[in-house]
Amino acid sequence: MEYPQYDPNSDHQPLSDEELSTLDDMLTRLPSDAAMNIEALDGYLAGLLLSPQALPELPGAAWLPVVWGGDGDDLDAASKPENYPFVSGKQRKRVQLLVLRHLRSIAWQWTAKPELWEPIFSVAEQDEGEDDLIDAEEWAVGFLTAVDLAPEAWTPLFDDAVTGPLLAPVALLGGDESQQSEADRALLADPKQRDTLSRAVLDNVLQLWALRKAA
Repeated sequence: MEYPQYDPNSDHQPLSDEELSTLDDMLTRLPSDAAMNIEALDGYLAGLLLSPQALPELPGAAWLPVVWGGDGDDLDAASKPENYPFVSGKQRKRVQLLVLRHLRSIAWQWTAKPELWEPIFSVAEQDEGEDDLIDAEEWAVGFLTAVDLAPEAWTPLFDDAVTGPLLAPVALLGGDESQQSEADRALLADPKQRDTLSRAVLDNVLQLWALRKAA
């Protein structure tokens, strides 16, 4: 199976709301339970862009199949559809192109228009007069999936006195609950605390990108 490579000079036109909805729908309809939704995908792509591994040098096969839960390499080849988990090569290509364009648009916004960047978080609408509460858990899970592709490369960033605190909200929101302290679980159980952590993610990610570009 051939996969396209990330090209930092490719089309950076942001996906429209309709295209984002289409991409989310295409992914959630796939037979693989491991396929990402649009929130996790958005976080995953952000993690790839911030990874110490240079994304343009990373083969598409190393990260693209993770988006749709893999190509079913563990399935019986005799019974597996040719384009698994997609119904056709056309659908596979469509998803790949949308993912790559969204990836490129994030990188472009971070560099050229960081004030316009809006990560895709869950939003819980509140009563009139109250601010909506946002929750970046799915986004953070996607981000940490990118971290898992190169854990040894990421370790110094999590341990660093500057970048570690910037990554902390992501690690807390997307981390394994069984590995969290009682205090952390209590914090995450409060929707307003989750909102505070989630809002910190936006600013922290932009700071991480600025630090990366300045290095």
